[in-house]
Amino acid sequence: MDLRKVKVGVAQATPALFDMAGTVEIVCNWIDKAAQQGCELLLFPESFIPCYPRGLSFEAVIGKRTDRGREMWLDYWNNSIETTSPHIKTISEAIKKAGIMVALGVTEKETIGGTLHCSLLYFDKDGTLLGRHRKLKPTGLERYIWGESDGTTLTTLDTDLGIIGGLICWENYMPLARMSMYTKGVQIYLAPTADARPSWQSTMQHIALEGRCFVLACNQFVRKSDYPEQYQSELTDEPEIMSAGGSVIISPTGEVLAGPLWNEEGLLTAELDFSVLAKSKLDFDVIGHYARPDVFDYIVNKQPDTIRVG
Repeated sequence: MDLRKVKVGVAQATPALFDMAGTVEIVCNWIDKAAQQGCELLLFPESFIPCYPRGLSFEAVIGKRTDRGREMWLDYWNNSIETTSPHIKTISEAIKKAGIMVALGVTEKETIGGTLHCSLLYFDKDGTLLGRHRKLKPTGLERYIWGESDGTTLTTLDTDLGIIGGLICWENYMPLARMSMYTKGVQIYLAPTADARPSWQSTMQHIALEGRCFVLACNQFVRKSDYPEQYQSELTDEPEIMSAGGSVIISPTGEVLAGPLWNEEGLLTAELDFSVLAKSKLDFDVIGHYARPDVFDYIVNKQPDTIRVG
């Protein structure tokens, strides 16, 4: 293990909701801010493009859909992003200019068919789209708007910053999904989310301690007034602050390095000292001396090999 030090950032930001082009501009601005602060890796929240549509039902009940609900869905679908779109090129150019790695949460539109996925896109510092992870199991009514994925997108990257991988939101409650990252030796674990409950902090601390890895958790800050006018009537029972954030960076020993940040936008940064990661393995290593392969078998169907970068 290279005992390097890496400066990372998480962008607790507000998207231009239901506006792909506007949110792409916001993404590029945060990339520039992170580069100016010396970050080598920047994480964005879950479904930052075009937004996490919290509070909206798309007028769906069991056994019934409505024309108005389909129109709302069409708006969301139109503003979701394809990995081959010019907007991805714009983001790639901003990344290349900044010279940092970026992990970006999006709602991704399949090029063929049109199904939407909650995805995490990984970009190299030259702007190359290295890979993606699609959420294995959308939660609750998310299953109405996002498709499921499989093991083929449980992606990890071996980079000059360390081994990077991660899961999206409540996938982090899936022990076997977490183990799919640990078995690849993940060192910088990314957890973009839409969960702003204080209890989320305990989950992130547990993962850091369980995986003996650095954890970067990133959420949006969103107010009811940030939604387009046509959706305000859908949100009458919602509080003004609909997502308070709670982004945080945690060390392999469970120490909070930055955050949690509440009730505002902001860029959290921290220096990850890999000597701390190495020392944390003394008394626990989930895939090393604390593993029991004589007792447990573990198989992930179709998980790809780690992507070697550089």
